[in-house]
Amino acid sequence: MTIDTLRFATAGSVDDGKSTLVGRLLHDSKSVLTDQLEAVEHASRNRGQETPDLALLTDGLRAERQQGITIDVAHRYFATARRRFILADTPGHVQYTRNMVTGASTAELAVVLVDARNGVVEQTRRHAAVAALLRVPHVVLAVNKMDLVDYAEPVFAAIAEKFAAYSRELGIPETTAIPISALVGDNVVEPSAHMDWYGGPTVLEHLETVPVAHELATAQARFPVQYVIRPQSAAHPDYRGYAGQIAAGTFRVGEQVTVLPSGRTSTIEAIDALGRSVEAARAPQSVTLRLRDGIDIARGDLIAPSAVAPATSRDVTALVCHVADQPLSVGQRVLLKHTTRTVKAIVKDIPSRLTLDDLSQHPAPGQLVANDIGRVVVRTAEPLALDDYADSRRTGSFLLIDPADGTTLAAGMAEGVG
Repeated sequence: MTIDTLRFATAGSVDDGKSTLVGRLLHDSKSVLTDQLEAVEHASRNRGQETPDLALLTDGLRAERQQGITIDVAHRYFATARRRFILADTPGHVQYTRNMVTGASTAELAVVLVDARNGVVEQTRRHAAVAALLRVPHVVLAVNKMDLVDYAEPVFAAIAEKFAAYSRELGIPETTAIPISALVGDNVVEPSAHMDWYGGPTVLEHLETVPVAHELATAQARFPVQYVIRPQSAAHPDYRGYAGQIAAGTFRVGEQVTVLPSGRTSTIEAIDALGRSVEAARAPQSVTLRLRDGIDIARGDLIAPSAVAPATSRDVTALVCHVADQPLSVGQRVLLKHTTRTVKAIVKDIPSRLTLDDLSQHPAPGQLVANDIGRVVVRTAEPLALDDYADSRRTGSFLLIDPADGTTLAAGMAEGVG
């Protein structure tokens, strides 16, 4: 049996217990090494705590441990007998919204925590909105600290209904609410003995069983060329291959393909993978494609099946999350990096800035500052072959970069090309 991988992110307001939940998940699923646990126990004793503070398993920065908050995105890797997991523990503070975008951008599931005493708060709505914007297909509402409300079912039910209503407004396709206590372990890995009124899965059980239709395999096939291989040796005098990682979908020998942005067409003559020829290859495999015709192809070109090739354009409309400290302004010259292609561009317009609290649009802000999410119109110096982000998170995303020093300015999600 093949064990698949689930990428998921945790989010929530400050002090809702994200790091404790992650620590409990790792500890109770026996994914913590002995020396790691001993180090946490030692640090906890130095703080005067009688029991290990499991949040220390993920709060790795010194500032995080001193303040008791999450600042950076902490990635953790663990596995059970049923599935492998890549976990991104993201910050709760509003000024670190950009970090949550980073952590959730590749996630297939988001766990949003709330404190049972406080319910759905502003930051809960903000994180749910970010998950919706990033097209995260599955969202779990973990109602934490149920031990502090006497494990009361009506408290949980009211919070779950309020969050479900907001999620429907956002267009989130699926939400699952789970009552937990990360501190004592209720419904994290093991079912709770205190909440016999709850008949649903634990957090880990849900993570192990949630169906994940990996977009990389189901989206339209796309192959960004990373490197052109021309040995021109005695053994391979005529070899010409195009190496890279398949960004989405499946390619097959004999398939007619189009090379973008040139628009030239050819047929896949062979696919080389791990030193041997194969009849088909799918995302996210790294392969070398060989075409029947000698087309001028370079790094940054995109190969796609002719029947579903994307259109090319120099005008891109997108939602962007601004991640740099310096603002992004109308008229600013930038570099746009899409897959393996980087082109010069200019910010033509910033039509609106999104207010995540109520999803309202603030028109014509003129610029975006750190953590802002807004709609931009970018004009590129050369045509690009982008997909809409709604169709493909991988080939519908891009970065805006400062050409002066290489700083990443914004992460973009294409809404319209042309």
